[in-house]
Amino acid sequence: MSETKQLGKRERTLFVWMLLLTSFSFSISQSAMTTIYPVMANHFSVPISMVQWLTTGFMLVMTVTMPFSPWLLNRVPFKWFLAGIQAMFLLGTFIAINATGFGWVILGRVLEGAAVGFLFPSYQSVIMLITPEENRGASMGMVGLVMGAALANGPIVSGIISQWFNWQGVFVFFELVIGLLFLVNLFVGQNVIVNKDVHLDVPSLIGLFGFAMVLFGIQSLGHTTKLIGMIVMMMVGLVLSVYFVHRQGNLSQPMLDFKVFKQVGFTLGLLLTGASYIALIVMTVLMPLYYQNVLHTSKLVSGLLMVPPAAAMAVMNRRSGKLLDQKGLKVVMRIGAASIFIGYAGLALTFGLHNAVLAVIFATFGEVGNAFMMLPATTYANNQLPDNLITHGSAMISTARQFAGVIGVLVATTIVSGLGNGLHSAYIVFALGMAVMIVTVWRITAIYHGENSL
Repeated sequence: MSETKQLGKRERTLFVWMLLLTSFSFSISQSAMTTIYPVMANHFSVPISMVQWLTTGFMLVMTVTMPFSPWLLNRVPFKWFLAGIQAMFLLGTFIAINATGFGWVILGRVLEGAAVGFLFPSYQSVIMLITPEENRGASMGMVGLVMGAALANGPIVSGIISQWFNWQGVFVFFELVIGLLFLVNLFVGQNVIVNKDVHLDVPSLIGLFGFAMVLFGIQSLGHTTKLIGMIVMMMVGLVLSVYFVHRQGNLSQPMLDFKVFKQVGFTLGLLLTGASYIALIVMTVLMPLYYQNVLHTSKLVSGLLMVPPAAAMAVMNRRSGKLLDQKGLKVVMRIGAASIFIGYAGLALTFGLHNAVLAVIFATFGEVGNAFMMLPATTYANNQLPDNLITHGSAMISTARQFAGVIGVLVATTIVSGLGNGLHSAYIVFALGMAVMIVTVWRITAIYHGENSL
């Protein structure tokens, strides 16, 4: 997988921008549903807990499909691999637009989630492989802009669209954008990876569904009426997951190569990017609830209040990548962890003031901190690997990040719905969690860089 096609400067620029814009649009779709939950619940006469599966189900399917990306990158020319992913997303979106029942919307989101799951590890791997190692920090800063800023912008986009159009308008927006990028890919897409004949191991495929069972169980624990059955399913899923990991170690061509964990730096980066992702996705879930339910703003105003933090994170993603190239992991990660903690602690302390300006300021701290953590940690982790393991490393990080995101959202929504003044309690709990994270980051980076004290 280390062999890549050499591109001219113009070819590479057009190709990378098309790839980043596709991922940006996909990433926005991941978080765009939260703003239109109440509208869809009313339209289809279903409870909010069911509507939430438009996001949690999407993330579940994403997580299951991510480990397939190394195999697909080896087998399918990348231009047509990307076209297939875009077509899958377009089909899912078309089904959702024309849904006559809520089940059809779920099916559409499943197809969208599968497409996103195939793309995310793949495009990161491709950009890493076609970029010289000394420039990877800056390049992955752009990837961070795409993933972080887009995730934060999802509620903004859906809030603005739903102010003037019905819920289908959100899906129509994605249909038009991805449709245009599909056409662009036909002209500027490149087969940058030299393909190989890699076998798909069916027993591994079966074992992989164990992860889906565990994730489904985690997501369902808070609102299931069949607790014993759910626990049994999770135990079966855990056994299948262990089998999957064991089998990968015995295959000459594993679906996911767990040798990446032999590199301590890779494991460190994976853990830190997971913690950062939890902080970001929980922020994107909690802030619209604060603006709409506590400050009683409209969906449009709620969306607009999400703009400054997202814009600040977008700007800082590029700078954090360059700072990583210049100063290394320790400086960048410590800035990020401190900023995230300030964001959550500030929101917890000023909650009772009901002040939108303070809320925006502290949300900005939280999201800017993510710019200094998530993708720099991902870049650092993959830089510890030889080129032939980068696709496996990217898939592993993306999968682990989704697990972390599911758990973070589950904890946040459980707190919001069950602990006193739930939203305030959620800010307090995550502020305490981020305090633990900042100490952990300080310690780990100190030890890894050979320091003796804080």
